[in-house]
Amino acid sequence: MSPLDFLTDLLNPDLAFLPKALAVAVMSSIVCGVVGCYVVLRGMAFIGDTVAHAVFPGLAVAFVLSGNLVLGGAAAGVLTAVLIAVFSQNRRLKEDSVIGVFLVGSFALGIVVISRAPGYAGSLQQFLFGSITGVPTSDLIVVGVTSAAVLAVLACLRKELVTISLDRESARAMGVPVFWLDLVLYVLVTLAVVIAVQTIGNILVLALLITPAATARLLTDRLGVMTLLAPVIGACGALVGLYLSWSYDLPTGGTIVLVLTAAFLLSWFLAPRQGLIARVRRRPRPEPTGTPASAAASARPGAAPSDEPPTLSDPVTTGAVS
Repeated sequence: MSPLDFLTDLLNPDLAFLPKALAVAVMSSIVCGVVGCYVVLRGMAFIGDTVAHAVFPGLAVAFVLSGNLVLGGAAAGVLTAVLIAVFSQNRRLKEDSVIGVFLVGSFALGIVVISRAPGYAGSLQQFLFGSITGVPTSDLIVVGVTSAAVLAVLACLRKELVTISLDRESARAMGVPVFWLDLVLYVLVTLAVVIAVQTIGNILVLALLITPAATARLLTDRLGVMTLLAPVIGACGALVGLYLSWSYDLPTGGTIVLVLTAAFLLSWFLAPRQGLIARVRRRPRPEPTGTPASAAASARPGAAPSDEPPTLSDPVTTGAVS
């Protein structure tokens, strides 16, 4: 399918779900790209995976009660984020231990809840791998409002979030409210995950949060540029992935993730400063040193000193080697 045919399908009234899926995919990619920058800076990719599992019981309850999936997932994710932030304040437990406990616990709860619903297998597959046909207009509005709110909060707290992302202990010593900022960041990660789950699925949503930000990190050393590049990379990946999945009848979530992974690998090799090829080219070359033969030639009795070091084409060196 050519890009023109894809554009025609987007404008086809009989395929109204397709532009909705594209809108949700692009909006969630933009939000996940910006939020993911702070996740990558803090090295807390594990929290993204936990939140992705934490929203599952909320999605399951909303599905069983025929409620709004976005609101149900957001409620469960925010509750889990608050619990993680509270339990992580105990210095006897590291943050990753607390996160691991809530990761498996919340996902297990979601499995139990969804198993009580009719059509259990089909519903579980939709939650885990996403579906471009399951985006109602009401969810589209909720995703748009939520995306705007998340970006607004990030813009207001950018300086504080950068401070705790780079050095939490120094920020705490400076009087920065680390606990409340942690809580805000967890909630923002939760909202970013929730709005992306329906299109890309519960299992693969972590890639939308981490991969664009990690790719942008390879391309620039400046946080401001990184927060601009990451959503652009995510949105382009969502657009290309949806186009390929629609053209070749491939799973939408998996195709989007593969496109983003390909962009990451290209950056890993070809990034102007941090890419593998650029780093190999910057390696200092060993300086040429004199050969033992030339040193022996210069030490011969009666040998006239020379102002220039001998080379392989120098008669003295050649004679010594032979």
